[in-house]
Amino acid sequence: MEYIENRTFDEISIGDSSTLTRSLTEQDIMLFAVMSGDINPAHVDPDYAKNSQFREVIGHGMWSGALISTVLGTQFPGPGTIYLGQDLRFRHPVAVGDTVTVTVTATARDVEKGRVTLDTECVNQDGNVVVSGTAHVIAPKEKVRRPKIDLPDVRLNDRETRFKHIAARVKSRKLEPVRTAVVHPCDSESLAGALDAGREGIIVPVLVGPEGKMREAARSADLDLTGIAIVPVAHSHEAAAVAVRLAHEGKVEAIMKGSLHTDELIAAVMAPDSGLHTDRCLSHVFALDVPTYAKPLFITDAAINIEPTLEQKRDIVQNAIDLVRTLGNPMPRVAILAAVETVNPKMRATIDAATLCKMADRGQITGGVLDGPLAFDNAISLDAARTMGIVSPVAGQADILVVPDIESGNMLAKQLAYLADALAAGIVLGARVPIALNSRADDRISRMASAMLVLIVAQAQRQSRAPQLA
Repeated sequence: MEYIENRTFDEISIGDSSTLTRSLTEQDIMLFAVMSGDINPAHVDPDYAKNSQFREVIGHGMWSGALISTVLGTQFPGPGTIYLGQDLRFRHPVAVGDTVTVTVTATARDVEKGRVTLDTECVNQDGNVVVSGTAHVIAPKEKVRRPKIDLPDVRLNDRETRFKHIAARVKSRKLEPVRTAVVHPCDSESLAGALDAGREGIIVPVLVGPEGKMREAARSADLDLTGIAIVPVAHSHEAAAVAVRLAHEGKVEAIMKGSLHTDELIAAVMAPDSGLHTDRCLSHVFALDVPTYAKPLFITDAAINIEPTLEQKRDIVQNAIDLVRTLGNPMPRVAILAAVETVNPKMRATIDAATLCKMADRGQITGGVLDGPLAFDNAISLDAARTMGIVSPVAGQADILVVPDIESGNMLAKQLAYLADALAAGIVLGARVPIALNSRADDRISRMASAMLVLIVAQAQRQSRAPQLA
């Protein structure tokens, strides 16, 4: 157990010091705005702040000052300290991502009043002093040593903020944007999503569709198509066929669905002469950031296979495992869902679940840990699993949920998106190129998140091809 312990006045000597190091995140800024009501655009509006001379003033006044207060109240002198006052000089901006080290040093002692004067200094990762000043406190007289209280993990339930965190992690990989055929983007949402993804360096969009309709959608939403490649076609069916041909010819590395029906696009991909077939069946994966779940959650298959056979389910599971491993999880936990957690000969989903687990034991499915059948609550809640007496490395902490059929998967994913405010992205796997597959009702954020999935998978495919070309 960790403890928090103070330094009494009698234990403090001139020159004694303590330090604390923290990094400023976007969430730190937003939490302060929520608590204080301070919505100064220099703090919470990135587009304004990046062009403002007051960029991250909040990093001076709130965040750095709060870190100084943290040291005084928890470390030096610590619990029992009475904070009398502080003068601060703000000397250098603090931006999101900066790491600041706070040093508090005792410079004077007033024995009669029990007061201590402390020099306070905040230095960023480049050695620049961002804040300096002097603090005056009454140091504690009595020794305090208490167990350290673990604070809850606070997450802002804001899709835009959560998306920014995900985007930052993807950008840190420094991947080359993937040239992507955007199929029939003839409404403002699908067109804006593709252009935003292009502007962010996620994809290089190639718009395939009726040129007049696409330009009209751009005009209605005030979108700029300057410099964007356009492949004009007559209608959505032709758009799907042309996009598939571009992928087969290697002119694009990915496909992104626009405002056409899913079955139109998938029919073109699955056509006998498409050239995009592999030894796997196609399957769809929803990647979800659910505010109430501690890690990313993946649901499959919710868009392609209506009532998958056992053989198709094997591919569905393997496609999802490969995706999650590509995203950085070396051994994903896979829950095969059913209505109950025991095998019932009258319920095909339970038999398939048990068979898939045995297939994994025999090496027919690799790279993940499988368990099933599991009911939804047993798959995602440790408490529910314990109550049911289920002992499993998957139960209560699943990464991947494999649903029995398209209806259950589609309803589950959309319930999480609309009732739990999950941020959802969709991708189709099993073809020679990844396919970003969004609902026509999806917003710009979901479309960009799907494009990020496509980028990561396409990059992995590039790397797998590289040894063959060497």
